[in-house]
Amino acid sequence: MYHINAVDEVTQYQMVCSVEKISETFLIPVLEELLAALPFKLRGFHSDNGSKYINGRVSELLEKLRINFTKSRARKTNDNALVESKNGAIIRKMLGYAHIPQEYATEINEFNRNHLTPYLNFHRPCFFAETEIDAKGKERKKYRYENMMTPYEKFRSLPNSKKYLKKGITLEELEARATSMSDNEAAEQLQTARESLFQSIFERKA
Repeated sequence: MYHINAVDEVTQYQMVCSVEKISETFLIPVLEELLAALPFKLRGFHSDNGSKYINGRVSELLEKLRINFTKSRARKTNDNALVESKNGAIIRKMLGYAHIPQEYATEINEFNRNHLTPYLNFHRPCFFAETEIDAKGKERKKYRYENMMTPYEKFRSLPNSKKYLKKGITLEELEARATSMSDNEAAEQLQTARESLFQSIFERKA
């Protein structure tokens, strides 16, 4: 199976979905779910330059939502640096490198939806860089511990953040989700769900 990892460049809000195959038949419903689940309005959508994204159906979906589309340049891995770093630090850490048969995609996606994505956005802190200019005029990124926060906390810290929310979603609703359990409780719940999921898969594979 394949994992679709989407990360907001401002807040690092992250959505993880899994599909049986990389084709329009499987990808379009997942993209629709992903775009609908984000609590704030989108202005742009950036992807690699694979045909799974560069096609008429994806273009039609984004046009309907009035979302600008951009793509990475060929052989320029830094164009997708943020999401690539998340692939290693989160996707591979949580879902591993081992082959998972396609028939388990629905179960993996349910785990992503109910446990992994909420944990990442409401309970897992991220570094947010500060840009400093040295005496020679060169920009340098500084990652300070005092600037660590969850994607939700980063979104809430934006000036007038309420205006970016989708219709029908409130900061109070998001705050309730963030405070419904502690970060440690959320991490324990995530690990328990992950262990149960993979144990079930491995038992059936055996």
